Order: sequence, then structure tokens, then C-alpha cells
Amino acid sequence: MIKVSNLTKIYGVQKAVDNISFVAETGKITGFLGPNGAGKSTTMKIATGYLKATAGTIEIAGFNIATQTQEAQKSLGYLPENNPLYLDMYVREYLSFMGKIYKVAHLENRIKEVIEMCGLEREAHKKVGMLSKGYRQRVGLAQALIHNPSVMILDEPTTGLDPNQIIEIRNLIKQIAQEKTILLSTHIMQEVQAICDQVVIIHLGKIVANTPVNEITKLAQTERILKVEFAEKIDENIITKNFEKILQIQHIAGNLWEIRTPSDIDLRADLFQLAKVQNWTILEIKHEEKTIENVFRELTRTSI
Repeated sequence: MIKVSNLTKIYGVQKAVDNISFVAETGKITGFLGPNGAGKSTTMKIATGYLKATAGTIEIAGFNIATQTQEAQKSLGYLPENNPLYLDMYVREYLSFMGKIYKVAHLENRIKEVIEMCGLEREAHKKVGMLSKGYRQRVGLAQALIHNPSVMILDEPTTGLDPNQIIEIRNLIKQIAQEKTILLSTHIMQEVQAICDQVVIIHLGKIVANTPVNEITKLAQTERILKVEFAEKIDENIITKNFEKILQIQHIAGNLWEIRTPSDIDLRADLFQLAKVQNWTILEIKHEEKTIENVFRELTRTSI
């Protein structure tokens, strides 16, 4: 597993990571989410041994990444966001190169195994630079798997892929996760719902959510979201002047608006009355169901 305990990282006077703790368990995919600048990348860099923590610890498969770095890294497979590959190497050549770094026993057999596992049989004779982005991601996963690690950290593994490639990589990750611990960073909320078991959300250096993915919509019940479609253009200022407790009103498209209020306020009846006075026609008004994206926006919009 990955065990993060009271982790803090300070740059000058700024706390990039502020005393966070969580566990990513074996056999599960833990989604690690956060807006830009939240401390997500810093945490992953510490977990891989690239950065040193100011305080706290990260254990990889029981090894302290700061004091038992080599042992921890032997248990860790890492796919960085930019997936740096040697483009002039052939796929088998590159995997052989990485396997020798890790001193993998029976390397040729292991190369064959990861090529089959990652669906690279038809591309194995090509140079990495000749491959599509989807297949380059597969090569990146293959190199992360070459030494058969028990823990994997995957940073934005489907960024830039087309819909078919995304599905293929997600299925591959789910297959790998059956026997390993996976910490997966992503900005794609649908990806969390599709493949993650647990979700950890970090914001301004602090953990703001740590819950099973099927329970995340129970969080952040402080807002009510209304979608209102009018038949004509309306003046949003009239709505905000009449309803002081509106948290946010946002134009979506056409004559469709999103209105956010505290969860204990229901504006529907009052909106119909206002529309009558203003000679507006409401075509549709409905509460929006909570989604991971709604919760993410709500938890990461305000200062801690």
C-alpha cells in the first residue's frame, strides 16, 4: 500500500502540502484529485523520491521513501504525466534498457509478459517515435511494470488520448489493479467514476475529501443547484437583486442558467412569481443531481 502520514512540504513561506494523511490500499485504484496548485504533484514527487518532505512520511509497500529510498523505488512503478520515452529506441530495446536498470531476472521473459499485458504485440518491432500517443502510453505503462512493482503511481495517464484510447488504457489500468496498489492522478471526473474505488481530493495543500467513490456525492451538501431555462433572454441582475442569498448565477448556453443557493433554500416557487412579474416564460426548472464534478467544484472553490 501507499501510506501518507502527516506530510508537509514548505517552499519558502508557502505550504504546498499541509499535514496531509491518507492510505491507498492494495487491490484498489485511488483517485488523487485537486485543482492546479493544490499540492497534488508535490505529493507525488515526494512519493517517488524526487522531492524531500519538510515533515511527515510516505511509505511505499512498507518502506519509508526518505530513509529506504532504493527499497521503496524497487517496489514502485511510475508513469509521469509527460511520459518521457527514448523515441529512437525500439519498443523491445527500450523495455530491455529499463529492465536492466532494475536488474530484472529472466528479462526476456518479463519483456514478453508486459508486451502481452499492455497489448503491444503488433507494435513491439517499431521505434517508440513511430507510435501513436495511445501506444506510447502503453509503452509507458509497460516500463512502469517491467520490474513487477507492487505499487504504481500514474499521473494523468489518459491525457491527450482519443475516446477509444482512453477506454483501452482505463481497462488496462483496471486489469493491473487487481494485484497492485494504484494511485491515479487525473483532472477527468468521468475517469474517477469509471475506474476508481477511492477518491482523495486535495485543495490548497489540505485534504478536503477522502471517501469511497460511490459515496462522494454525499459530501458537500451545502449547496442546491437549479437549472432554469427561459424562453427569452433575461437580465441576471434582476434575479440577483430579488434573491440576496444566491451564491452564484451562471449562464450556461442559450437561455439556460445555473443558480446556486444554500441547500436549505428552494427558489422554484419564487422564481415562477418573479418570471410572471417580468413577463418571462420558464420552459424548464429542475434540481441538478450531485455529481463528482459538482462536489469537486464545491470543495475546491472556497479558501480553507
